[in-house]
Amino acid sequence: MRVAVIGAGAAGCFCSIELKRRLPEARVDVLEKGSRPLAKVAVTGGGRCNLTNSFEGISSLAEAYPRGDKLIRKVFRSFSPEDTVKWFEDEGVELVLQEDHCYFPASQDAMQIVSLLLQRMRQLGVNVLTGRKVDSIRELFGEYDSVVVAPGGLPKPEGYSIFDGLDLEIVPPVPSLFTFNLPGSPVRELMGTVVEDAVASLAGTKFRAEGPLLITHWGMSGPAILKLSSYAARHLSDSGYKSTLLVNWLGGAGEGNARDILRAIAEKNPLKQVVNFRPEPVPSRLWTYLVTKSKIKEDSRWAEIGPKGMNRLVDTLLNDTYEVRGQSRFKEEFVTCGGVSLRNIDYNTLECKSRPGLYFAGEVLDVDAITGGFNLQAAWSMGYRVAQSISEK
Repeated sequence: MRVAVIGAGAAGCFCSIELKRRLPEARVDVLEKGSRPLAKVAVTGGGRCNLTNSFEGISSLAEAYPRGDKLIRKVFRSFSPEDTVKWFEDEGVELVLQEDHCYFPASQDAMQIVSLLLQRMRQLGVNVLTGRKVDSIRELFGEYDSVVVAPGGLPKPEGYSIFDGLDLEIVPPVPSLFTFNLPGSPVRELMGTVVEDAVASLAGTKFRAEGPLLITHWGMSGPAILKLSSYAARHLSDSGYKSTLLVNWLGGAGEGNARDILRAIAEKNPLKQVVNFRPEPVPSRLWTYLVTKSKIKEDSRWAEIGPKGMNRLVDTLLNDTYEVRGQSRFKEEFVTCGGVSLRNIDYNTLECKSRPGLYFAGEVLDVDAITGGFNLQAAWSMGYRVAQSISEK
């Protein structure tokens, strides 16, 4: 049995380990065009490696996987997030679960995960061949019985030329998980300001996301923005990354709730300056900015702003508006929306419907997730399921 695994990323390396454990006599070659296996794993989670997520608070898989949730549901039956935690703990990695439901190695060092996977591959006899660029999948079938395609996301259309002659449907790739550029907006002067519970949405659409929001020197970032970029990846690409961003600085609060909060502050502090007494979730510098944006003078007292001033303040708090003009990559944790269409794939085995022996795992498929360990979990689960499928066959 000869198996080629294209790509030494999370899905490819994990698949190769599980393949050799099931088929010790098989020849498993991992073909990596770069010079360093698991290069992206080494930088994920800010270099700490967010291995997976507890999925607590995720009401449906579509919330974590805007594309591919039905396939993910299938592969989780073979290898779930709980299985991932157990797998790494059984391999000697102590894990910690953070308040945001993300799992990290207790060492807070992604290289511990990289070293572990590479060590297991060496021990099992997996051949890792770096600097091996594959130009054609079809040509590999003369040398190998099965081919596993796991090169990660292919962000440029020309990357899919390796599938020429296989008659596969490709969903055009576009970026996901990026931050928003707000050129010329004075809010950028508040860079470093974080609101722990904000809701970000795109005007005229149903796309919305909540969570911590970070103001940067170029615009806005943080989990709320990154999730929104994932949900709206294709919409934003189609619009040339020009859109109107709406921010609710009070999280899920509606107009009535916001008005009650501000009235309580006003009634308790009628002779105090508005800028000095704010809703608790809103940081001081941001509050001063929002008051000014609501056309209320900084030296105004609560008793002086009147109904119209109150209305403007409520509206700014709940529907603060910014013009998005472009996107920026989020560190090294970018992913690709699009890829090999799931219509090509047998959901039970991850084998190509039209080409027996050809399997897919990871981001090369039209599957991607929001930030928080979900993309790596998809890689582990798909890699595991492909290894299982090949060994069963």
